[in-house]
Amino acid sequence: MKALSSRILVIGRNGQVATSLAQGTWPADTVVVCRGRDDFDLTDPASVLALVQSERPNVIINAAAYTAVDRAETEPDQAYALNREGPAHLAASAAAARVPLIHLSTDYVFDGSKAEPWIEDDPVAPLGVYGASKAAGERAVRERLEAHLILRTSWVHAPFGSNFVRTMLRLGRERPELGVVDDQIGRPTYAPDLAEALIALAMKLAAGERRGFGTFHLGGGGESVSWYGFATAIFARAAALGATVPRLRPITTADYPTPARRPAHSTLSGARIQAVHGVALRPWSEALDDEIPLLLHRDSAL
Repeated sequence: MKALSSRILVIGRNGQVATSLAQGTWPADTVVVCRGRDDFDLTDPASVLALVQSERPNVIINAAAYTAVDRAETEPDQAYALNREGPAHLAASAAAARVPLIHLSTDYVFDGSKAEPWIEDDPVAPLGVYGASKAAGERAVRERLEAHLILRTSWVHAPFGSNFVRTMLRLGRERPELGVVDDQIGRPTYAPDLAEALIALAMKLAAGERRGFGTFHLGGGGESVSWYGFATAIFARAAALGATVPRLRPITTADYPTPARRPAHSTLSGARIQAVHGVALRPWSEALDDEIPLLLHRDSAL
């Protein structure tokens, strides 16, 4: 039976998913509270517990994370503080308050060595600090709270924040040619679509659903694509809307060295969450159809 009203606590305020959750389509009788670093310290267990006790949520969604993949290689303490200790404190506080937690994780927990889409039971083997810290955060949640949904997603982008789509459009205005990596494969995820799925899951939990906890994959639908293929799709839509676009050149990972290694193949299978919770995101190409006009309209902000 659905409660008369629900209170959802979103951890995170300025990130792509947190912003999308704040702007999402919630039931009219739902109170959504977004709390960020100015409100409490995610790395301090007392601060986290005080927040949960004061907000008295029906469900907690953790959309906060250290996501600077390359910088994490030289800032491991900061990455683990936010990506392992933070989720551990949230899970412990949620257990004390007897409320469920939805925690976001990443495709970077895998090493990218598998040609087929990754399933939830595949062993994790992160290649860098970011992925390792997120895998540690998953373990921390599982150890402290039974009532959890850990949702791994991939290649998140939105009409706001820092992401590949906005970077491509900016660089496309600045340069006549761009080299884009063509040997890393995955599926882009549109943050507003992800947020709507999170809202549906949160409302099920707020209404008292206590089945189907565990780890799931939830990312954009459609065919897998390389970063080069994704960039090609971005600029095809931009060109159709009259924008000047650069020439694209496919390059290899070796041509574009970075401090952190990326998984070569990180497509996530969404079969389990669709079977258990009836949730699936539309193809990433359809989401891109919506996003590119928005970004071109906001050209001055890019």
